[in-house]
Amino acid sequence: MKSAKRIEVEFNAPWRRTTRGRIYEVLERSHVHDVIGRKVDNVLIVLIMLNVLAVTMETVESVYYKYQLIFDSFEYFSVAVFSIEYLTRVWSCVDAKPPYKRKSNWQERLSWMLTPSAVVDLLAIAPLFLSMLFFIDLRILRVLRLLRILKLTRYSMALNMILDVLRERANAFFAGSFILMIMLVVASSGAYLAEHRAQPEDFGSIPHAMWWAVATLTTVGYGDVTPVTVMGKLFGALITIIGIGMAALPAGILASGFADHLARTREELRKDYRVALADNNIDAAETEALEKKRMELGLSADEAQEIEHHVRLHHKQISRCPHCGKKIRAD
Repeated sequence: MKSAKRIEVEFNAPWRRTTRGRIYEVLERSHVHDVIGRKVDNVLIVLIMLNVLAVTMETVESVYYKYQLIFDSFEYFSVAVFSIEYLTRVWSCVDAKPPYKRKSNWQERLSWMLTPSAVVDLLAIAPLFLSMLFFIDLRILRVLRLLRILKLTRYSMALNMILDVLRERANAFFAGSFILMIMLVVASSGAYLAEHRAQPEDFGSIPHAMWWAVATLTTVGYGDVTPVTVMGKLFGALITIIGIGMAALPAGILASGFADHLARTREELRKDYRVALADNNIDAAETEALEKKRMELGLSADEAQEIEHHVRLHHKQISRCPHCGKKIRAD
């Protein structure tokens, strides 16, 4: 991970001083004290939230038909803003890398357009254009427009952290899901054998019994299907107990992933503080770069202060002779 000084060098690099580089910084990598960048972020966040509220209220038919003109006008305005934002990001994403690391401009743009955040941006504006080109049920388009809430992942450190943990623990989640699928088949098969004669309508086949198995394994209750035979009830009780453990498995994986992710982010910031303190001083530029890094990692200001305090304390200890306590010259 980049040190604080390397981050600062990157932000002050010549290719970032161009118009395109400045636009990229405003949209993607705003400085902590970048007023324009923060205002743009806040405007887009508010617009996204208003869109989610508008889509939600449109499902109330009486409200939608009464204020249809307002809803439609706001939709056209939102799509226009999001379209400009998307095209601007496509144009400026070239400056994400220094010139010597870039491929051709179109290759850099194509690579960016295939990233998850770019796909979300495209899905945010797609419903309106699809309705112009094809005949699609408006109710489906309303649901698709709710995907705009995913754009908040660009601005929410908490959501980004969740996505990072899910990516890191994808294999563990897959293993847990695989075990759950096996248990689902076993539970539905057992329920079929125990109950199909007593309740042929609800447990007439293994696929029919899967609804009961899903409801039981996920510990949400039996739903509208319950065992009535002695063997069925005993088997149901066993599956319910197993289901509690199965429900706790993903939670344990997620909690462990969060703990590991938080430990790594703290260590990354701790390393940057050590680099910044190498000359026994943290200047204004390094402070800004460290603050930017803190926000990128999703750590609170209190956590950063605690990390800085421990790094400074450790730096003072190693800067003195362990025997006489005198300061050791840096040179």
